[in-house]
Amino acid sequence: MGVRVNVFVLNTGRCGSSTFIQACRHITNYTAGHETRATLTGPERLAYPPNHIEADNRLSWLLGRLERTYGAEAFYVHLTRDRDKVADSFVRRADFGIMQAYREGILMGNAEGASPRALAMDYIETVEANIALFLQDKPCQIQVRVETAKTGFATFWHRIAARGDLAQALEEWNTPHNASV
Repeated sequence: MGVRVNVFVLNTGRCGSSTFIQACRHITNYTAGHETRATLTGPERLAYPPNHIEADNRLSWLLGRLERTYGAEAFYVHLTRDRDKVADSFVRRADFGIMQAYREGILMGNAEGASPRALAMDYIETVEANIALFLQDKPCQIQVRVETAKTGFATFWHRIAARGDLAQALEEWNTPHNASV
């Protein structure tokens, strides 16, 4: 990839996105941030600076707007982690954040009485399906699994023609950031 573009790290959350961005901070020809515009609305929500890498699990709910704004001109990372581990982490956060929003907003209060684990698995399935559908026609994308992050991240580094300190970036994967499980 000769021309630098914006990079979006699409994910469910609880799968290493904070660590991914910490590793990206060792890239000198891109800026990197985690949920940097999450509180904004309208056109400002997706007004990322050029040559920026952004990880924000809420982007999975804004994929239509992401398509309209960036489409095939961006590079996309689908960051994943073992679903059971993601669900375990979300169960610990069942009463706040995205899980509370999913239960009370999207599912209208969880009228069926599903367990926190069932809700987490439903959320994960929904987000993963949204991301997979969005990415099906994107020419510039990569999947990175947190379980093999160093290999995936090194491939990502080369695919976006990153410059900086790859060794230090890979070292970030030895220390999980924002971990709860």
